Amino acid sequence: MQRFRYALLLAAGAGFFLFQARPISVYAASSVQPAAQSQDATGSAKPGATAYANHCAICHGEQREGILPAFPPLVGIQHQMTDQQIMTLIHTGRGRMPAFPKVQGEELTALVHYLSTPAMTVSDAASDVNGNSSAVHSSGLVEAGKSLFQQNCAFCHGRDAMGGETGPDLTRSKLVLADVGGDKISEVVRDGRPEKKMPAFNFSSQEVSSIAAFVHSQEKKASSMKGGRRGVDVSDLQTGNAALGEKYFNGAGTCAKCHSATGDLAGIAKRYEGLQLEMRMLYPHGAKSKVVVTLPSGEKLAGTLVYQDEFVIGMRDESGTYHSWKTRNVKFHVDSPVDAHVELFDKYTDADIHNLMAYLQTLR
Repeated sequence: MQRFRYALLLAAGAGFFLFQARPISVYAASSVQPAAQSQDATGSAKPGATAYANHCAICHGEQREGILPAFPPLVGIQHQMTDQQIMTLIHTGRGRMPAFPKVQGEELTALVHYLSTPAMTVSDAASDVNGNSSAVHSSGLVEAGKSLFQQNCAFCHGRDAMGGETGPDLTRSKLVLADVGGDKISEVVRDGRPEKKMPAFNFSSQEVSSIAAFVHSQEKKASSMKGGRRGVDVSDLQTGNAALGEKYFNGAGTCAKCHSATGDLAGIAKRYEGLQLEMRMLYPHGAKSKVVVTLPSGEKLAGTLVYQDEFVIGMRDESGTYHSWKTRNVKFHVDSPVDAHVELFDKYTDADIHNLMAYLQTLR
């Protein structure tokens, strides 16, 4: 059990160092050039690819493939957002992504068109060696589904569908096991699960069928694995004493200084379970830090930390406006909510972790 505890802490610690090491903003980078820009008949680079290289490639990859786990892929974004929604996102930003209000007119139109262009179509992926796209056999359907899944789903569920950064292992999903020909998977894909922050996707029937075929192929592959388990079952993390966990929460763990069982943690056991809940308990990945910046004039601005390195500090204020300054020109104080979790790493005992988990699982 001691070894299991340290494995969890090591995983959480790795996420901590990755989070601290990687800048958490999307900066324009006019010097970035894509490895292979599309060209038209005259040999000049297409304006959409150029706009993407100038503003997006530094974080989302030269071919829109994303840089996981920090920045998601943009290939297939047309299945998640309309052109107008993409334009709004570019102009207003979201989360780690700052706004790009100066991208306007023809450049904006070209960029949105480029982002909305699929890297490959299902018919291309499913075509046989003779180029006959009507010969969509099972292996071709799985390959097409693999491409779509990795472009749109792998960021959360992992490239092999066995669980990822925020999404569960689909190869052990009860819904997947009960699915026949995509009948249940299609509903989840098209409707999404807003309560679990899964968006809806605008896929065609053939595309949904190919994704379902890929997920089922991964489920069969996973079930054929011999020897040992692939992960941690929810039941493995239900061995603690909830009453002692509540006492630790309100006492030695000092959890109640920042959290409330009837406030921010109300219903958390419905939103997360098993290892996902325990990982958030040990290290709440994605927790937003607050920052107060004092300008040379003495004026203070408060907001959410968006970017920080030794040269630049960036924040988004309550109105959503992004600000940044050179660190040498301002004073600032960062309030990072994850620091208290990190400080507990060397204080936890096995009993503390299991008891606290047992208590958190009662918060439904």
